[in-house]
Amino acid sequence: MSSFSRQDVLRILQISSRQLLGWERAGLIPSQQAYTFQDLGQLRTLRSLRAEDVPAASIRHSILAMKAVAGMANPLLEATVVRTGSTRIAFRHHGAMVDPIRRQLLFDFERAGQKDPLGEPEPLRPGESQRRLQDLFLSAVQAEEGGDKQRAIEIYREIVAADPSYAAAYINLGTIYFHLRQFDRAEELYRRASEEDPDYVLAFFDLGNVLDELNRMEESIAAYRQAVTLSPGYADAHYNLALALERKGELRQALRHWRAYLRIDRNGPWADHARGQIHKILGREKMAIAWRSPGYVPPRAAKPALRIAPQDSYAWDDDEPA
Repeated sequence: MSSFSRQDVLRILQISSRQLLGWERAGLIPSQQAYTFQDLGQLRTLRSLRAEDVPAASIRHSILAMKAVAGMANPLLEATVVRTGSTRIAFRHHGAMVDPIRRQLLFDFERAGQKDPLGEPEPLRPGESQRRLQDLFLSAVQAEEGGDKQRAIEIYREIVAADPSYAAAYINLGTIYFHLRQFDRAEELYRRASEEDPDYVLAFFDLGNVLDELNRMEESIAAYRQAVTLSPGYADAHYNLALALERKGELRQALRHWRAYLRIDRNGPWADHARGQIHKILGREKMAIAWRSPGYVPPRAAKPALRIAPQDSYAWDDDEPA
């Protein structure tokens, strides 16, 4: 089985070493130097959950509970993660959706209202399990990383034919088309992902990227704004939004998101670039940011100038208005 180094993982998943170390310290994944395709699948899931601000503690507790309830060795690989609230997750497994902490079966609203899938591939057999879909997903990732993009496309299409709500497959398929510079197709897939899961932050972030490539600036900014609304701690979304706002000339708004980025990521080349942009904006525009209190009272207008007349009486200065 192919293996990947830590640097490979950081490059493939576009995460920082600080993020990976944080997940290890939180007990979400073991610390290791070599990773398998299965590990990549687990890390992709963690990246999505953390981008959506699901707390690390909540993820860890749900994983441990699912191991106890279902006897799974690795729930992130053996079941499909479903976000059920701002801080909670459940697992879809063998046709049922389970909240392992409450030990309850949940009604699967997504499955109740499935849409017709994109494309023409025949659906998988009715008895195919979520584990099968996860295996297919990992096979698609393997084909993609091995350079066989056509095979990856076929597998992702097979996945969404079997499960039209599988938003991650739409995202990865859209990204292949994005790199092929088929931006209209990528946009369609990113939008489908955002429709299937309106809380999927990466769908809006990637949609913003492709709309930026299409020079549809207003729509791109709207997509980035939705990403930071769903996940205020998503540094990359603040970064790209700041760039887009700068290009549009909305410098004060760009300044706000450069500063938001620096509150999240203070070190590294991207943080240095953000600081440079802040200094450039402030220097070019000579902005003075003033904060006005609720009880602010404007200063009184200056009184007209007076002079002493020769007759020892007061008179208005001829140069001043009466």
